[in-house]
Amino acid sequence: MITKILIANRGEIAVRIVRACAEMGIRSVAIYSDADRHALHVKRADEAYGIGSEPLEGYLNPRKLVNLAVETGCDALHPGYGFLSENAELAEICAERGIKFIGPSAEVIRRMGDKTEARRSMIKAGVPVTPGTEGNVADISEALVEGDRIGYPVMLKATSGGGGRGIRRCNSREELEQAFPRVISEATKAFGKAEVFLEKCIVNPKHIEAQILGDSFGNVVHLFERDCSIQRRNQKLIEIAPSPQLTPEQRAYIGDLSVRAAKAVGYENAGTVEFLLAEGEVYFMEMNTRVQVEHTITEEITGIDIVREQIRIASGLPLSIKQEDIIHRGFALQFRINA
Repeated sequence: MITKILIANRGEIAVRIVRACAEMGIRSVAIYSDADRHALHVKRADEAYGIGSEPLEGYLNPRKLVNLAVETGCDALHPGYGFLSENAELAEICAERGIKFIGPSAEVIRRMGDKTEARRSMIKAGVPVTPGTEGNVADISEALVEGDRIGYPVMLKATSGGGGRGIRRCNSREELEQAFPRVISEATKAFGKAEVFLEKCIVNPKHIEAQILGDSFGNVVHLFERDCSIQRRNQKLIEIAPSPQLTPEQRAYIGDLSVRAAKAVGYENAGTVEFLLAEGEVYFMEMNTRVQVEHTITEEITGIDIVREQIRIASGLPLSIKQEDIIHRGFALQFRINA
């Protein structure tokens, strides 16, 4: 069993992980930049160490974080969400240094973080995806040919994108021509890769995401879904669990699809499979290979402690729950404040 965890994050999720550690009798190690030295997660953790004067730099240095975990006697590292939570290099360095990464393997993070590779994996598994290009488009000429084939409107997306960045809706060839250099530039600056692909734009869909948990024994369960259709600039504003938009049949179908998707890539730990729902059809959109901001409302309706399960899974234990035991009661909402 894991005995000591370095929390490679700050703020709300760090406090959440500290709480889970305390309840499980596990020592917690917090990190902080000078700006965060008096933050709540620092005060509540068993130990806390400074990572430099720069507000963000220390949180984004994977080797420095893993070295600190080794130096402080930790046997595991929890990345939280944001920062390096979906960084395959961090997972690889943890494996090199004998530190358990509380999340999926580097291979799975890399595969599902590449949206075109994720689409190929889902097609192979029989999970429906939105019509689009088979891979990345090389240039604007290919993009225009593919846009005509798919049919407008289309979504131009950064292959490594996330958080609403590197994505544009294009209603015509002219808009695609205008958006292409902008998305390439945004993708390069935000994700370090000038890779983009096209998908058919599903007009006025519901955005449904299913919470999954998978252990190292091949067991995968879903904890129902969250509706995150209310957004601003492709970023979520309101989350509702479970979705009030789904019929019982749709709920069961999306749950089954999410489990199939996770099993297809050998997923281990907590993750989220995101879908679009339009005119009764469900399409895979992407997979988030980490715990999400909104995991708390799923915990509210199911009574299952997702962070505790993450730590148990990373410790090599099987899931403590079976699918038939998971039920949901009532509704829970999360509101996000966006500056």
